[in-house]
Amino acid sequence: MTTRPSGDTVLLYGVAIAGAALGRALAERGYRLVVADDQPDDRKRALAADFGADLIEAPDADAIARLVAASSMVAPAPGVPETHPVVLAALAADVPLRTEIDLAYEWEQQRPGGPRPMIAITGTDGKTTTTMMVASMLEAAGLRAAAVGNTEIPMVAALAEPVDAFAVECSSFRLSWIRAFRAEAAIWLNLAPDHQNWHTSMASYEEAKASIWKHQLPTDVAVGWAGDEIVMRRLASSPGRHVTFGPAGSDYHLDADGMFAGPRGAFATPSSLSRRFPHDLSNALAAAAACIESGLVPADRIDDGLRAFRFPPHRIEPLGNHGGIEWYNDSKATSPHAARTAIRSFDSIVLIAGGRNKGLDLSSLADDIDRIAAVVAIGESAADVEAVFAGRRPVAVAHSMPDAVTAAASLASPGDVVLLSPACASFDWYPQGGYPARGDDFRRLVDELPNTRNGGNS
Repeated sequence: MTTRPSGDTVLLYGVAIAGAALGRALAERGYRLVVADDQPDDRKRALAADFGADLIEAPDADAIARLVAASSMVAPAPGVPETHPVVLAALAADVPLRTEIDLAYEWEQQRPGGPRPMIAITGTDGKTTTTMMVASMLEAAGLRAAAVGNTEIPMVAALAEPVDAFAVECSSFRLSWIRAFRAEAAIWLNLAPDHQNWHTSMASYEEAKASIWKHQLPTDVAVGWAGDEIVMRRLASSPGRHVTFGPAGSDYHLDADGMFAGPRGAFATPSSLSRRFPHDLSNALAAAAACIESGLVPADRIDDGLRAFRFPPHRIEPLGNHGGIEWYNDSKATSPHAARTAIRSFDSIVLIAGGRNKGLDLSSLADDIDRIAAVVAIGESAADVEAVFAGRRPVAVAHSMPDAVTAAASLASPGDVVLLSPACASFDWYPQGGYPARGDDFRRLVDELPNTRNGGNS
């Protein structure tokens, strides 16, 4: 075991959105920062200077090992994978790895007047929507709520805000290595292969997700989807009070009258939601279970929260109708599991899929091939997408998003849905803006189609 140096020197590795917010918080609390980044630019250099440090630019493995040895803590940004030399060096030297939500949680516990309650949400798909549903329900109960974590607002950046409760979206990146983070209610929505370019294995990915329940107390609430065998197995050994949602027989479910119902009977109606795909109903049940069982939201206020909720963009977002063809933007679907959720929402689809694969098997995109009329393959993985559907459905290969829209329009017939649900990340064509930039570009191109009637953003 390596002897750690005295003092509070933190190696902050990566200074994008979450890393920058964490750096500010650490500097404000008197930590000495050493800042490094694999993709340096002038903005990151200026941020490091604000923290009282120089930016160490793209250090090699030997330099990283020296930086780790000189630090009392390593704080990697969410984008730094398990296989990165800084993670391996920290593990080898027994230097603590700390994530943004873990440190934010510790600091919140020290808040004058006491910590504010948290509802945490993880899962392969549906995290952001469910997090925002939770925030809407909290606000319907008269609480000032902040949706933080794997959102546009890192949790650490919201600690000083005048809020009463937090809805915390927890990606596996943020849950890895946590030592303290705990929520009074924690939801695990589902588990499917994803982020295998970040985690060392599916076992590592599952372990990170399970950490959402790791530090709960017996008085806390652990909410899991009854339709997922792995989630249920993990729930059975979690320390919190177990609550299930999903199929009939779950604690929270749709009753015989089609109402949202819990252990004490019906409490809300699905018609309160502006969109009601099956996964929307499932996410609403999860959010309601956590809000009600935590005691933060009375059951009779859930309807108000559902009515006030607006679905975020890039998640099966309706873009309009062109010549009897409906167009949908599901750019957020960066895994086959997420894309299959969208595919199962429609009957006749021209699917636009591809991008930068995250080390996942794309063959499951054809699991519901009866719903797919044709395919447009895009991005780095276009050949892989084409191979999945070759000889089974017409496939066009597009070399840009304008080409993809043109190809989809030519393949679609009245009554079809054109669905951008890529099953891959976007950093091949959109290295700076990610999936939102991809979705925004797609939306702009669809808006420019002639005779398009706006479908409205739910």
